[in-house]
Amino acid sequence: MIQRPSRRDTLKTAVKLAVASSLGVDYAAVARAKEPTGLGLSTFPHIDSMLRAATSAEEVPGVVALAATDNGVVYEGIFGKRRLHDGPAMTRDTVFRVASMIKPMTSVAALQFVERDKLSLDAPVPDIEPALGSPQVLEGFDAAGAPRLRPAKRPISLRHLLTHTAGFAYRLWDARAVRYFKAIDRLPSAARAKEPRPPLMFDPGERWQYGTSIDWVGRIVESISGEPLDVYFRKHIFEPLGMNDTAFVISPQQRAREASVHRRQPDGSLKPQPAERPTARQVFSGGGGIYSTGPDYLTFIRMLMQGGSFDGVRILRPDTVALMGQNQIGRIEAGVLRTTVPALSNDVDFFPGISLKWGFGHMINMQAVPGGRSAGSLTWAGLFNTYYWIDPGQRIAAVFMTQVLPFADERALRIYRQFERGVYGAVKSG
Repeated sequence: MIQRPSRRDTLKTAVKLAVASSLGVDYAAVARAKEPTGLGLSTFPHIDSMLRAATSAEEVPGVVALAATDNGVVYEGIFGKRRLHDGPAMTRDTVFRVASMIKPMTSVAALQFVERDKLSLDAPVPDIEPALGSPQVLEGFDAAGAPRLRPAKRPISLRHLLTHTAGFAYRLWDARAVRYFKAIDRLPSAARAKEPRPPLMFDPGERWQYGTSIDWVGRIVESISGEPLDVYFRKHIFEPLGMNDTAFVISPQQRAREASVHRRQPDGSLKPQPAERPTARQVFSGGGGIYSTGPDYLTFIRMLMQGGSFDGVRILRPDTVALMGQNQIGRIEAGVLRTTVPALSNDVDFFPGISLKWGFGHMINMQAVPGGRSAGSLTWAGLFNTYYWIDPGQRIAAVFMTQVLPFADERALRIYRQFERGVYGAVKSG
């Protein structure tokens, strides 16, 4: 393992050879042609060079990339701008919209109640709404285009929700769900009120479909705790871990550090989007809508990598954390999504040719990624191209933060993969 700072000089020398071949794309000419924007703080200079050049070329507007082992943080790269053309430089404490990267947090919250015997993984979930207590499955559509529904064959369990096998879908990645809601919207108001919102796309436990399952988990956490989700997260996850920049509602000071979202244009360039308008929020989702920073999120995943505790604070028991990282869906395959709105998301297949499973809150790659993470590593992402991974085998946790639409942006993913290969090349050399 890397020891800091005693092996700093050794790593600087070793990484020049180890990482140069792993980065894949030569940005050297671009790096020389444009002044770097931002600051890289690391022992891995070739990763610095790649990220500096990629942001200088405006492949992504800016990036905060961090990696840690059991010995602490081993890489910090901060480059580019919060907003292209007229924004300040990216900083370590830049605030990002991390969207679905809240889902592992919501999963942790639910598992805290499992540990206290207030929730069961396999019993029917609390009947807080008909969509959970009396679910209906979409069988198809009749000749007039009206939905055909039937009762689900079995109850929904927390295990189904945590693994996205309950049957709930996001319209962004499910054409049948899009068709259902379009059909419902055409009905008279009285008939529309009788239709379930939302139905299941299949019976619980029969398939995997990324969707609103974790949103429902958040509702369950609120119901059992008697607290709004933001309050529960703050008291039981964020404050104990010192995650002071992670919240559903951010302060004016944090808003001043927020990175802008950028949209990829047809010619490949990036266009900054209008600044987000602060709104008063009273309803919070377990599936999205949270803000965080690179260091805060790294703290969260380091807690999971270390078996549920960090700096002497225990959030979950080690056996519970182990369950989060195990295949919980058996032979079902997971992880591939087909977009219905290309402006918001590309098709998603992060690891072509690799079997993908789901634990509690994470996707799991069942084979090693060439040049990168081990088999059994855990990962997921946020809509604006924020990413994390936890490698229990090689004891590496990392985050990669930028703000780009659509999701699964090809250029952002390429840079993320280069970052990953660079980290593993350097760690192995050290």
